[in-house]
Amino acid sequence: MRKILDLITDEMVKAFEAAGLDAKYAKVTVSNRPDLCEYQCNGAMAAAKEYKKAPIMIAEEVVAQLKDNAMFESVEAVKPGFLNLKLNNEFVASYISKMQEDTERLGCDKVENPKTIMIDYGGPNVAKPLHVGHLRSAIIGESIKRIGKFMGHNMIGDVHLGDWGLQMGLIITELKLRKPELCYFDENYEGEYPVEPPFTISELEEIYPTASGKSKEDAAYKEAAMQATYELQHGRRGYQALLSHILNVSVTDLKKNYANLNVSFELWKGESDAQPYIPDMVQKMKDDGYAYISDGALIVDVKEETDTKEIPPCMILKSDGASLYNTTDLATIVWRMKDYHPDKIIYVVDKRQELYFTQVFRCARKTHLVDDDTELQFLGFGTMNGKDGKPFKTREGGVMRLETLLSSINDEMYRKITENRTVEEAEAKATAKVVALSAVKYGDLSNQASKDYIFDIDRFTSFEGNTGPYILYTIVRIKSILNKYKEAGKEAGTAAILPAHSESEKALMLELTRFNAMMENAYEETAPHKVCSYIYDLANALNHFYHETKIMAEEDEAVQASYVRLLTLTRRTLEVCIDVLGFSAPDRM
Repeated sequence: MRKILDLITDEMVKAFEAAGLDAKYAKVTVSNRPDLCEYQCNGAMAAAKEYKKAPIMIAEEVVAQLKDNAMFESVEAVKPGFLNLKLNNEFVASYISKMQEDTERLGCDKVENPKTIMIDYGGPNVAKPLHVGHLRSAIIGESIKRIGKFMGHNMIGDVHLGDWGLQMGLIITELKLRKPELCYFDENYEGEYPVEPPFTISELEEIYPTASGKSKEDAAYKEAAMQATYELQHGRRGYQALLSHILNVSVTDLKKNYANLNVSFELWKGESDAQPYIPDMVQKMKDDGYAYISDGALIVDVKEETDTKEIPPCMILKSDGASLYNTTDLATIVWRMKDYHPDKIIYVVDKRQELYFTQVFRCARKTHLVDDDTELQFLGFGTMNGKDGKPFKTREGGVMRLETLLSSINDEMYRKITENRTVEEAEAKATAKVVALSAVKYGDLSNQASKDYIFDIDRFTSFEGNTGPYILYTIVRIKSILNKYKEAGKEAGTAAILPAHSESEKALMLELTRFNAMMENAYEETAPHKVCSYIYDLANALNHFYHETKIMAEEDEAVQASYVRLLTLTRRTLEVCIDVLGFSAPDRM
């Protein structure tokens, strides 16, 4: 279904051409003065110089071409040369009706040429609990994936686990101290290793920080951990079996925690999955003349003549032959290209890593790890800060566990839901969990990803203002009206959506017409905040219409049925939007 702005622009192009003017001046935009008009065209101002006429004269010539056009209620030329447009109510109602007929997609066409797009988001380390620092990557990445899927692309999310390097050696070393009798530490052991892991997730989460603390104070301990890491990475059988246990226990726990965020991944790959690709990748870089030794390390130059600041070389191997994050990320690109051949890979990571990813992307291109037409996109996000403007911490100053944060917001929503009303405890808790998730996700996603923001529980959990609970409250309000209509024994069925009876009804219809253009734009600009902005405007338009209109008291059955159909479409539009943001609405609040 064509976007409404394109349909309006088509008519404006015809009018400009009929007036003897170049079609390039016929651009139409949503009005920045909604008190004066709904759409506007400023082309007459730009055309004045070329045609050596006053802008108002050009605007009036265009108006003359549109005076009988059924699409418009009015077209006015306003000094010094603006074209102010208002759409005909019948045209708007007709457009809305076509959206209503497309119950699944609401008139938003899928892309003609779907792409395979991989998204690298999440990035947790195994053996560590998720903390608030993991929140933004998960929420933003999940929403981008859902928006892409809605537009028809093949979206593949990869959690990209941190499961390699010294942290694994630290865990193995500490475990060996505590349980030296385990068969994993016996180099002569040739039997099958136990199926059950020798630790729980709680023990694992305690082992790592203990080991990390010891390594900072005890040089011999750190040396042992480095040796364990080396042996693991070079195939020691017992350590490989321990790694499998660590991964299984950690991933089971991570899946549970991500499920609480309504976040999922198609792939649960880690840095360890890239290891088999490193030797051949490194050899090829050497053979092709891209990698060379500098101060003992193997590097690839990635600076370009146009650089205005220094871009250091990309280090592939350290002087002792050990790999780095760069190595693993490049090898990950190798297996992604081999197994999935993506058209695009998006990395949703902290914006402070921009220089690092500039190096990695340039190295990947220079050494031909990706095809020329494969896009590599860095989507850097800002920090989530407390009310003091500093990175969000616990009251004690530590990094807050993600489940602790979610639990505190669930409790706050439960308090608000049970305050001044009687609700069954089970229903109140279930509703609180749904609404709390909307508070967290909308609070994050309503900000442009690259910007820092203040995480304010009081504001995010409010039922008023630009918040997730306000959006859900609007959806629940619509559900309540529709239930009352049904309980009255009425059925709107396929009743026509009639032309608007009031300004507030038309304003609601106009917001609905912008859905397909908004969704397309949110995908193209990788910008979930545009979905948030849209549904806030749509919710406001709905509530304004609701307060001005006696829907259930309307005596004209056809008009009332039209209202109900309009509400049904609004609910569906809001539900599609919150689904791509990664949360849902309850039936009651």
